Amino acid sequence: MCYSAEAWTLYDNYVKEFGADIDIREFWEVYLKRDEAYRVRKPAKFTPKIPKGMDLNFLPPKSDLERKIHDLISEWNGRKLAESEAELDAQRARLAAAEAKLAKKETKAALNDQRIAGNKIKQMERWIADAKRTKLEPAKDNRIFPDWYVPVLISENGRKVVRPMRYHCRPAGMDPSIDWTKDGRVSGTYNARRDNLQRFWRNQFGYTHGLMLAETFYENVDDGKGGSKEIQFRPRTGETMYIACLYSHWVDPKGEEPDLWSFAAITDEPEPEVAAAGHDRTIINIKPEHVDAWLNPDPNNLEALFAIFDDKRHPYYELVKEAA
Repeated sequence: MCYSAEAWTLYDNYVKEFGADIDIREFWEVYLKRDEAYRVRKPAKFTPKIPKGMDLNFLPPKSDLERKIHDLISEWNGRKLAESEAELDAQRARLAAAEAKLAKKETKAALNDQRIAGNKIKQMERWIADAKRTKLEPAKDNRIFPDWYVPVLISENGRKVVRPMRYHCRPAGMDPSIDWTKDGRVSGTYNARRDNLQRFWRNQFGYTHGLMLAETFYENVDDGKGGSKEIQFRPRTGETMYIACLYSHWVDPKGEEPDLWSFAAITDEPEPEVAAAGHDRTIINIKPEHVDAWLNPDPNNLEALFAIFDDKRHPYYELVKEAA
């Protein structure tokens, strides 16, 4: 499965590459949903997650709607920064109290408070510095995970459109509970297996196709010690990956929940170098000459779509790093 990716978050790149139009209203809707979720104190898992790189589309704003988005981002960052600074002050006080106790007598509780407070202070200082940063750092700012939003290229009425979508597909007509496993974890519908396209994904495959462009992807694999480790792959050629996706527009039949645009990246059997690193799937990286055919599928000619997969690009996916 494609667990994470460093994706294109600046929609102007899609405009330059494909001459695409921008669905700026949907970008506004995503930021507005995040703001509303915060105001009503929804649990974090129901709050839209937006990479910092996507925020930079609106610095500076170039239209009235972009100004509204910019203001929502500023308010969000201000609130999160204030919360982080308050937590930093609290942890500094906790550390000072623990060190005062230790100066009199060493106890297990005081040592524990000293350790936890010290770690949280470092964490808060990193978060605060990152929140104040305005320069793009792609490895941080463009990285997405399941449930995060990112621009996706689609075709509507013969024109290419860039629309923000959640990386975790909820197919139209399905209950929102499909987003989660029984034990509360994110379900696997952020990826669509090639061998399942004509079953579970039959209402999307051949109908609603998209592209996510990315520079690198990440996977979790067995670390051989009973746990897992994160590994990162990047095309050795340095080329951008055109990742084939399926998307859906979910509408609540009860009219209670907001509409949701979401997508899944299609995966195939692993390339040899990916399998050698311990993972059993690889994203499908289509050739640029197949973009129009992929985005405008004929549901009566699925063979042509599978032919695009068979003719996919396969740069050598170099193992960039392993994180324990």
